[in-house]
Amino acid sequence: MDPRRVFTLVLFPLLAFRLWLAAALPITGDEAYFIWWGKIPDWGFYDHPPMIGWWLAAQLQLGEAVWWLRLTSVLQPFVGAFAVAFMMPRVWPEVDDTRRWWAALFSLLAPAAVWNVLITTDTPLICFSVLSGLAWLRARRDDDLRWYFLSGVFLCGAVLSKYFVAFLGFAYLIDVLWRPSRKKFGGLAITYLCMLPGLALMAWWNAGNCWPNFMFNFVNRHGNAGLSWKTPVVYVGMMLYLLTPPVALGLWRLRRAPAVGEGSADTATLRSLAILALVPLLLFALLSSIKSIGLHWVLSFLPFAFMLLALQAAPSALAKAGKFIAGFALLHVVAIITVSQLPLETWQKTKWYESIVLAFEGTTIAEKLKPYEQDYVLASDGYADAVTQGFNSGRYIIVFGEASSHARHDDILTDFRTLDHRNILVLKKSPPLPGEYEAYFRELRVESFNLRGVTFYLVQGRDFNYPHYRNTVLATVKRKYYAIPAWLPQTACYFCQRYFPEEQCRR
Repeated sequence: MDPRRVFTLVLFPLLAFRLWLAAALPITGDEAYFIWWGKIPDWGFYDHPPMIGWWLAAQLQLGEAVWWLRLTSVLQPFVGAFAVAFMMPRVWPEVDDTRRWWAALFSLLAPAAVWNVLITTDTPLICFSVLSGLAWLRARRDDDLRWYFLSGVFLCGAVLSKYFVAFLGFAYLIDVLWRPSRKKFGGLAITYLCMLPGLALMAWWNAGNCWPNFMFNFVNRHGNAGLSWKTPVVYVGMMLYLLTPPVALGLWRLRRAPAVGEGSADTATLRSLAILALVPLLLFALLSSIKSIGLHWVLSFLPFAFMLLALQAAPSALAKAGKFIAGFALLHVVAIITVSQLPLETWQKTKWYESIVLAFEGTTIAEKLKPYEQDYVLASDGYADAVTQGFNSGRYIIVFGEASSHARHDDILTDFRTLDHRNILVLKKSPPLPGEYEAYFRELRVESFNLRGVTFYLVQGRDFNYPHYRNTVLATVKRKYYAIPAWLPQTACYFCQRYFPEEQCRR
């Protein structure tokens, strides 16, 4: 099995499949959320750094077709695979050329690389992290300061994408501390210094905006965290799927002795690669003891694991892994195409069916809402439904009610003071509870419509009572989500300055 030939053969069919999938899937809640970042760009956003919003802001200048907005996600595995193929001979010129194509092929056909076309903050994170890691490995070969600088520039891009890049930065530190030298510390200092502008921008923006990135990532979203034996087991199963069993088994066997057949890779850089591949994944393994690990969280570090196997496993083991991954990728393609032919009602008994209908029938729901647009401010009771339907309707839909920690970017965009005495319509997927809305409006009316077996409710409130909403809902939101630690320096906080100017958002 010639990996370079297989890579060439699958390249364009895989690209065509991913483009089709990007066009066929409706926009999901998280994707619509990030698209609204692009529509209303800023230096920062509620829960993550701003890079994906900046990318989408640029793309939106040329159109809003779903496949176009997902294009960077579609292309990301190809960029990563070509980067691996390009850089490996520059880091390990002594190693047989076939091995770089094994690493590139594994990166291209890994399960998530086949089907993941969704817009996420992980798309720029993966691109920048892989490029930074590859530059770091090249720098470690001869301590070339230019490559350390380039690694730092890409690391800064990753910092502006998602905070999990800290695991990669920590791996760099471990690599240097393994066998320290003055040159290594100098290179690490250059890399870290290049990252500082991104950190400074995030610190400046957060200090002037209630520290939302800190509050979301370290405080508000961890209410269900706690020691569990289940989450580590799920993490191991997830990694077996993402790496595929032959690759995972091959990496496990390398812990004793590599089985390289032709030419030995430089020992120092090989050790650096092992650190880049294993340290972040082990940190996630430790974190899994108290929290569920998202499948997309680990994707930035998988190419380094594929490279490690490609450099050290025996050719026969690589061929077996390659056949499995290629067959597994084909199985994914066949399964996805088959599922796409099933009627939507196939999923009627699942707990996600209401959200599936809202996503696939967004245009129909937008038509149902159109007659109300002149008299009502459109709202939903959760951020995912609000932003998804807002994308389908072509207008921003606010979040009404307390919602969850994931709904808080709407706190930045929506000023409820300006809605006093206005009419508000809340789109819901469940019937309103008795007394849930009456206190906030002078008049209340509820209508409903059925779509593909799902009943949607239109809660129509007239003459919004902002003072009561402030003293109940917004006061609860302040207590639950804006209790900012006193040790964090704060220059401004939109939430308290807007609704509670007499109080501070502190604890």
